[in-house]
Amino acid sequence: MQRQQGFTLIELVMVIVILGVLAAVAIPKYVDMKADAAAAATQGVAGTLSSAAAVNYAARSASATKGVAVANCTDVANALQGGLPAGYTITAAAVVAGATTTCTVSNANVSPSVTASFTAIGIL
Repeated sequence: MQRQQGFTLIELVMVIVILGVLAAVAIPKYVDMKADAAAAATQGVAGTLSSAAAVNYAARSASATKGVAVANCTDVANALQGGLPAGYTITAAAVVAGATTTCTVSNANVSPSVTASFTAIGIL
């Protein structure tokens, strides 16, 4: 008797079919995760901008030589060490000294663009 070695054609075709079904299920999940990741990254940048605005306000309140003046939403990016990440833009809006304003940051790295809100505190 001869021993069988290797796989039959039927076994190989079944493995390919099973892999195809798994790929068809996994691809839509991957695409959905990509959109969620872009939204989370934009929210992270917005949180960073809110935090930078608060720290800048505290530093500038303690000493006029510290921090940066904030009279517009776009000025908050100057408070970030290294500046705003590439591909992100802040919508310009006036910020009154001593008041908080809700500003918008957009992520143009993805299509469609993703936006998130952050709080800017005005100080001269």
